[in-house]
Amino acid sequence: MAYGTLRAFLKALEKRGELRRVRAEVDPHLEIGEITDRVNKAKGPALLFENVKGSSMPLAMNVYGTDERMLMALGLSSYDELSEKIGGLLKPELPQGFTGIREAFGKLGSVAHIPPKKIKDAPCQQVVLKGDDVDLDTIPALFTWPEDGGSFYNLGLTHTKDPDTGVRNLGLYRLQRHDKRTIGMHWQIHKDSRNHYQVAAKRGERLPVAIAFGAPPVVTYASTAPLPGDIDEYLFAGFIGGRRIEMVDCVSVPLQVPAEAEVVLEGWLTPGEMLPEGPFGDHTGFYTPQEPFPALTIDCVTMREKPLLQSIVVGRPPTEDGPLGKATERFFLPLLKIIVPDIVDYDLPEAGGFHNCAIVSIDKKYPKHAQKVMSAIWGAHMMSLTKLIVVVDADCDVHDYHEVAWRAFGNTDYARDLLLTEGPVDHLDHASYQQFWGGKAGIDATRKLPEEGYTRDGGWPEMVVSDPETAAKVTRRWKEYGL
Repeated sequence: MAYGTLRAFLKALEKRGELRRVRAEVDPHLEIGEITDRVNKAKGPALLFENVKGSSMPLAMNVYGTDERMLMALGLSSYDELSEKIGGLLKPELPQGFTGIREAFGKLGSVAHIPPKKIKDAPCQQVVLKGDDVDLDTIPALFTWPEDGGSFYNLGLTHTKDPDTGVRNLGLYRLQRHDKRTIGMHWQIHKDSRNHYQVAAKRGERLPVAIAFGAPPVVTYASTAPLPGDIDEYLFAGFIGGRRIEMVDCVSVPLQVPAEAEVVLEGWLTPGEMLPEGPFGDHTGFYTPQEPFPALTIDCVTMREKPLLQSIVVGRPPTEDGPLGKATERFFLPLLKIIVPDIVDYDLPEAGGFHNCAIVSIDKKYPKHAQKVMSAIWGAHMMSLTKLIVVVDADCDVHDYHEVAWRAFGNTDYARDLLLTEGPVDHLDHASYQQFWGGKAGIDATRKLPEEGYTRDGGWPEMVVSDPETAAKVTRRWKEYGL
């Protein structure tokens, strides 16, 4: 099973030598970010800063900084372990399209031990602060990069509800601390919480918001998962972790939060209350510009008696985003196959921010099969934001970038095998000449068929491979060669 609390996971990491305590005083203004970025890029341990300048709260960083720690947090031995479990729920019949995904998660809901469980007395409400007693300056926020527009909370799990349907959403968004009681909600155009805010604004209503820090690891991961809006992230978290997530009613807003969280912020978002947010050194590795975003007034803070906080550093890859994104890539392969059953495997390179590029392998069966798959991916939920799709044959390992490059560089006639189109791009994309949409490309790096116009004598050439008998012989005699 996954670890039930962040504290339990940190304790297990320390026992394994995977956590380092930093007792020297450190400054959340640039210093913590610089330390954490260096340690992450060196594949170093999780960090627990025990003496954060300006706060009594310890700060956990780089907790999910390696694939090994990410898997450990979720109670898995490999990413494929869960993807196979998800795939098993979809058999023997494979439902199609987004309806099929909802049906699949409906099957998850039938598993009695995974729906969230409501409790009354929660560790996250041992201390309750209201009104003028709220002081966000005592909760460490990071000023990570020199041109950032302020200090940010980078791992706050934001809870909202659709005012029309009451369906809950859990999302991970950066949060700029404007003052002692105000934070900026960076709700991008494609995000569910932004839609909830717009629905409430049209109705002339305030939107309740709750933000949890230091949640159980499986809940933190679920907040990053690109689930359709009507699928409960807490159901998904329970399925991954193999246990029901305990939740508690908030003190001042009609929402629920994880009972084992460390700190919770509660407030009401008033329509039209906006403040400039950013710039921010984001996971793209570039600064995103200042824009107006909703400003949330915090009315209530609840916490454990001696809380600790958790955050991450984002910036130029690789960062702690990497293992979180890799987990999503692997877990969602069976679900992506519901929408695009032609896919054999795929890889979302971290260098592309997990949404700028997708490498896809297919078992090619007919002319222009690769182009059909490209179009299907651009129509598949958040995969619609993908800017570059490279399609290779099934015998290519999509996770071996050298192998993929060899195919893409050598198998492509760009006058025929390059598909150019336009469509939506990520809110944070700086390369598009206007915001929210831009150019996209698909590269067909598969073997070409005569029916596709490849009519050269002899047809598509065979790849160079060793003679099987000779290869076996050399393997048997290898020690004789003294090599």
